[in-house]
Amino acid sequence: MKINNPASRWALSIRPKDRVLDVGGGNHPHPRANVIVDKYEDDDTHRNGNLKVYRHQEFINADGESLPFEDNAFDYVICCHVMEHVPHPDQLLHELSRVSKRGYIEVPSLLGEFLAPKDSHEWVSLEIDNKIVCVRKNDIGMNQVRFDFGELFLYQLQKQSLAYKLLLRTEPNLMTVRYEWQDEIEVIVDPQDERLRRYFTTPWGQQQIMEQFPKRQLPKEMLDTCKAFFNLCKTYVGGFRA
Repeated sequence: MKINNPASRWALSIRPKDRVLDVGGGNHPHPRANVIVDKYEDDDTHRNGNLKVYRHQEFINADGESLPFEDNAFDYVICCHVMEHVPHPDQLLHELSRVSKRGYIEVPSLLGEFLAPKDSHEWVSLEIDNKIVCVRKNDIGMNQVRFDFGELFLYQLQKQSLAYKLLLRTEPNLMTVRYEWQDEIEVIVDPQDERLRRYFTTPWGQQQIMEQFPKRQLPKEMLDTCKAFFNLCKTYVGGFRA
């Protein structure tokens, strides 16, 4: 079940003695991970740079949909920007929850994929009713890219705009779905429920907007902004990319 929408991948509930697995760490593995799994050692098609593994980490070449570990081999599992690439997201998530009872998933949201589309992404996701719902991009016409603002939203604003970084931390499901879970991952792949599909196929009305981004009172807004700023400062002090 879902337990949190973390402000970023640097704000996870990992305990000091947890044994941590990062599935698909690619060129930006989480430094807290003890073991890194990646399917592609020499092929950078699905990532933005060469495979990277820190000195304290063990690397294992494996497919996330068939992990070579015993049940509950880890205390926490991280999987960032992998699910949108795989043929069977439900199988990937089954494997994550098999090898660990706690973890974090991050994938592009519908808005994030619309503004910064990637040809290598097969799926697009939203969090609806505390579940991850994902549909094939081809099924909703997102394979027909007209504009690509990825250079602006993924790189330029990330480099120069503090306000943008704070926005992403106060609205964690804006450009991505950031989903911390425990015991099981609730996911719906290729939903047939028309109510769910409308989130992906029709303009959002006020009800859908409020469901995705509930209104916050001013005191909570101020508190969330302060927490986001503190998280951002910790990220920089730790020497990690924000």
